[in-house]
Amino acid sequence: MTLPRIASELANSDNWLTSIIRQVNHAALLDSQISTRTRQNSQCVLCKGARNLCGKTRCPLLIKVNYFLKSVPLMSSEDIEGSSPPSVFIGRIGYPNVYVGPLVPPIHEDTSLFDMPEQWFGKSIDEIVGFRSLLIRGKHRVNVNEFMLAGKIMDQTRELALAEDSVGIELNLTKKPSGNIFMDDDVQPFGPSAPIRDLNVGNTRFDQRVEKAYYDTDLKATEAVRDLYRRGVLVSRIQKAFSVGAFGLEKKRRLVPTRWSITAVDDIISKSLMEQVKTFPEIDEYRVYESVYLDNVFEILMIPAPWSYESMEAWYPGTTWNPNGTSVVIYSDNEGYSGRTTYAQIGGCYYSARLATCEQLVKERRQATVIVLREARPGYIMPIGVWQVRENVRNAMRQKPDRFNSLQKSLKFISSRLEIPMEQWIAQGKLLRQALFQKRISDFFSAS
Repeated sequence: MTLPRIASELANSDNWLTSIIRQVNHAALLDSQISTRTRQNSQCVLCKGARNLCGKTRCPLLIKVNYFLKSVPLMSSEDIEGSSPPSVFIGRIGYPNVYVGPLVPPIHEDTSLFDMPEQWFGKSIDEIVGFRSLLIRGKHRVNVNEFMLAGKIMDQTRELALAEDSVGIELNLTKKPSGNIFMDDDVQPFGPSAPIRDLNVGNTRFDQRVEKAYYDTDLKATEAVRDLYRRGVLVSRIQKAFSVGAFGLEKKRRLVPTRWSITAVDDIISKSLMEQVKTFPEIDEYRVYESVYLDNVFEILMIPAPWSYESMEAWYPGTTWNPNGTSVVIYSDNEGYSGRTTYAQIGGCYYSARLATCEQLVKERRQATVIVLREARPGYIMPIGVWQVRENVRNAMRQKPDRFNSLQKSLKFISSRLEIPMEQWIAQGKLLRQALFQKRISDFFSAS
């Protein structure tokens, strides 16, 4: 019996998600390997996985439960052996005392794809949830400022973050790994976890470029990040090493929660690229790049003007940042030629898209004003990380752009690709309004 069918039959049950789990794998409940949590007035409680109240094409909870239950038979012991992609996770709850540990799938093969977002573009939601659900997280409490004195488990976790290939691991936990299914459709999928009793990492081959930066205790963290990127190290690998305090002046090194490290590295790299972009000549045409993936539609407009950047996201009712809305909500952030000093309200996605667009401009040795328009439509049923934005925009940059000789023509084209009227984007976008209504001296010369 499929999970959607079970959900439909249990639509009148108060414990509908627990009932589904019981029918599919009762032992997982008895062993406390899976449990459910909810918040008051959760739409998911009312929906019961069958009424489509969120407007999404599929129930995110049922997808999470399905893949979690498939992974449970592989986690029947406190002792887990497998090949880490390699991957680690630094939590943020309880900061500065956070949980640190490896991510280990209980399988013996090349698992590098499980934690390499650069290779995920084109994968389905189900495949990505499958990757995440198989990664068992070992947890060890560490103070972010005193991690160098935290002992063997922290040391081996750091070694894992610096590794170049999949690494064999013996992970001994204090209990069988377990997980919570939070009854909310805006929570990212995660695999099960448990506190670590002991950890043994197999023979590790370090990426020599990352290893060199690690041992250089006189090199600032920002310089290390920029240098590794210039030398071709994947952004995701730089982020992992950054999170375990592998970079920076010796006395200033500290752990950085994974979520924060992802945005920090995107920000550092894109700032460096921006400075290069500003030295190049402007493009001489209007360009529109496009990418569509997981019901996210990206239209990237490049305007022949000095560097500035704007990112706008339109969230449909029922999506992550508009869960209870009745109409589309557009969020935006921007920066001028001098950059910005405050954190963007739309979060890490702002920096991920900025990095990807700057990469293209540096590649072409050109400068432009860049405006990123994103429609997150109902088919984007759960958040899966800011990597999706970076790789979506990178994919757009790989495509041949549509070229125009005026802003009006380029906006007319974009309007034909998006569902939301262009008037709404213009009302929200500061740089877009400036491009439309603010005259430049060159406009008068070109007119004459």
